[in-house]
Amino acid sequence: MFGLGGQELIIILLIALLFFGAKKLPELARGLGKSINEFKRAQTGLEEEFNKSLEEDSVEDKVKKMSPEEREKLSELLKSSKK
Repeated sequence: MFGLGGQELIIILLIALLFFGAKKLPELARGLGKSINEFKRAQTGLEEEFNKSLEEDSVEDKVKKMSPEEREKLSELLKSSKK
């Protein structure tokens, strides 16, 4: 984890404990955890939207490559599925 060993992490935690106090540290850790989770959710959402847009583009490309007969069949299938 960032090239830090166990001793370095303990020293950092002790300094944080002295600086913020024992009562404030759990609140700070909770806030940090919530922030990290929210960031991960946003990242996942962006990845899903990006992948979805890529898939939509490929469908459009496939439709453009279809012959007029295939487009007509697709149109009929889509109309019948809406009913």
